[in-house]
Amino acid sequence: MSATTDKIKGNWKQLKGKLKQQYGEFTDDDLIYTEGKEDELIGRIQEKTGKAKEEIKKVIDKL
Repeated sequence: MSATTDKIKGNWKQLKGKLKQQYGEFTDDDLIYTEGKEDELIGRIQEKTGKAKEEIKKVIDKL
């Protein structure tokens, strides 16, 4: 399990709010988190931002 996955699991409500502030185009549906499906969530974030998976993980880790 990665540090990003741990952070998502532990603080998702806070992270979700910060991502919505940083990237105004996100909707609640874009940021639905289901335990065990962190890669799907990161994929949806990738689609909206156009950033690489590693970039998304870095953004989440910094929040």
